Amino acid sequence: MKVNSTELQNNFGKFLMLAAQEDIIITRNGTEIAKLTALNDQLQDHGRAVNQVHENAPLYGYGKKATYEEFLQLWHDSDERYEYIDGEIYLLASPKTAHQIAVGEIYGSFYNYFQGSNCTPIVAPYDIELRRTSEQINIVQPDIMVICDLEEHLDDNDYYKGIPTLIVEVLSKGTRRKDLIKKLDLYMSCGVKEYWIVNPDNKEVTVYLFAEQNIQEFTTFKQNEIAQSYLFEKLKIEVQRIFR
Repeated sequence: MKVNSTELQNNFGKFLMLAAQEDIIITRNGTEIAKLTALNDQLQDHGRAVNQVHENAPLYGYGKKATYEEFLQLWHDSDERYEYIDGEIYLLASPKTAHQIAVGEIYGSFYNYFQGSNCTPIVAPYDIELRRTSEQINIVQPDIMVICDLEEHLDDNDYYKGIPTLIVEVLSKGTRRKDLIKKLDLYMSCGVKEYWIVNPDNKEVTVYLFAEQNIQEFTTFKQNEIAQSYLFEKLKIEVQRIFR
């Protein structure tokens, strides 16, 4: 059976059940992109034989609508890493080498720059809770974040409950749309002041400055240029150093 990604998203439970009987081919714009299929092996679940359904797909997100409570249940019951953005659950795939090299180079520069200051750079995995409203809760794991009010917003369980001043996301094939659209809007709307989007494909860094829930300024830095923070005058990094 073939089904487009929008229909799958709207009827995920239905197609998950059908996948136990036959393969579900998922399409986007007429192109086959993924497959839901049942494992052949029978697993024992409290004495009952069950089929486990899994996703053989180079996809980043489940695209599954869920309540915050459902997300928390999944988060607590799984060893996988997830994000929850605007009511959708996203599985965080293992990053590739170029991604990790870029994260390491940027984090190293940030770590040196912020030594002795009241700002602390932190690298993923580290959950950040952002709220559009008191009821619209989002959980994200930015690649790098700079937190300048860490001690003031640590709860009793040692989780940070504030808003990072600066966030960096390094694009990958599976996260491009989410980082460029969903996360940009989320960070801008929730009080993040500066957002760096790092693109290993074209070896560019775009820096956004947010103010009053809008883009105040942005600059794209290319190879042989030096990426520069708007907020921190001397926070700079050579673009060519970021990419292998």
